[in-house]
Amino acid sequence: MYLFMESIELSLLVNLTTINLIQVLGTALLAVLFLQSGLDKIFDWKGNLSWLTGHFSKSIFKNIVGILLFVITLLEVSAGAFSLLGVFMILFKQSVGFALTGAVLSALSLLGLFTGQRIAKDYPGAGSLVNYFILTILMIYFLSMYIKCLQSLYQ
Repeated sequence: MYLFMESIELSLLVNLTTINLIQVLGTALLAVLFLQSGLDKIFDWKGNLSWLTGHFSKSIFKNIVGILLFVITLLEVSAGAFSLLGVFMILFKQSVGFALTGAVLSALSLLGLFTGQRIAKDYPGAGSLVNYFILTILMIYFLSMYIKCLQSLYQ
């Protein structure tokens, strides 16, 4: 019986290593995506505000573009920062809390961006976000499953 339990634990650990690799690579992609996007908005605030003002000129958002740009920038930079911290925490501490927070913030950012694109009737722009959203949902799943695997391993 002991040998059987040991082989289950070894199998679970091998699978956790594969899950860790998926977690690191996916979380790293979210870090790059959202840090670049958020920092671009910060460093080219006027350009982004000008483009978005035109983009939303015929929508219900036309009078609050600056506020929405601030909110989405804050969400993107937070998502990227938590994801970047998450990469290091997964690698060095086997802890997924920061990565999971980054993934959730990423999903919220994408939902905000998707909503804006749909309201602006930029359907191709909205469609281009779907792949990122699918990745983000998968990351939330893999990060959450890791927690469940560890809980089952230590019960």
